[in-house]
Amino acid sequence: MIIELDYAKKHLNLEQDFHDDDEYILGLCAMAENAVKVHVNDSLENIAEKNGGDLPPVLIQAMLLMIGNMYQNREPIATTKVIPLPLNYEYLINLYRNYNK
Repeated sequence: MIIELDYAKKHLNLEQDFHDDDEYILGLCAMAENAVKVHVNDSLENIAEKNGGDLPPVLIQAMLLMIGNMYQNREPIATTKVIPLPLNYEYLINLYRNYNK
């Protein structure tokens, strides 16, 4: 797994000794990794290989954005108008999207 539990919990501003949501957070990490792989239309291993062996920080940040959003908003309901921010998940993903496949 690319995003480890401790790193995800730090991103979510959760105490490391809070374990009630660990399984849920690990599921979000796996989901985010899979979503990014599908959205960039390339394997994360291939992208890391092209980047000297490491996944670009941009894609890691995209995964963290998705994990944070899914953790805070567990239901697809909004009582206000939702306005996407510039430089959001889609912007980050599009930097590495493979349009040739």
